[in-house]
Amino acid sequence: MNFLFRLLLTFNATSLLVIIFWVQKGITLGKFFPQCPYLVSLPNIISYVLYLLVPIALTGISILMSPKLGSDVFKLGDITQIEHANNSFLPSYLGYFFVALSVSNCETLLFVYSLLFVFTFLSQALYFNPLFLVFGFEFYNITTKNGAAIFLISRKKYKTPSDIEITEAYRINNYTFIERG
Repeated sequence: MNFLFRLLLTFNATSLLVIIFWVQKGITLGKFFPQCPYLVSLPNIISYVLYLLVPIALTGISILMSPKLGSDVFKLGDITQIEHANNSFLPSYLGYFFVALSVSNCETLLFVYSLLFVFTFLSQALYFNPLFLVFGFEFYNITTKNGAAIFLISRKKYKTPSDIEITEAYRINNYTFIERG
């Protein structure tokens, strides 16, 4: 289950690159399904919104699936340091946008996206997905009393490490947890 969850998170985190490419190139649903006259006649913005709804819906599904993962507890005093991490990943995603805007054709997009997907899946310890922000999640870098550095995705607003008690955080991997809250 964890492997499938990580695949879904990786797709959700990287799919915006493809969507931006399609929007920049004016690729609409009508171009994917030319035999369907209704889709061909839709305004472009409808296609673009529908493209965006797919990763948003899949992110929602991943949130609903998170209780299937193993869980951990963080008691009062377990967390010694906390840092808000929402803005620290913005440069990475702006990089995806610039790459998507500079790719010239679908073959190059497929190659670049495949490499990005594989590298993200294999190397990503954090599973930062900007679409979690749409669902009201915050991102935190936390340090435990044992010195472990952990990435926490949570709907709660944390400020003081000594006040943090997490009764159930679902383990995405050894360094990344999601708290549905």
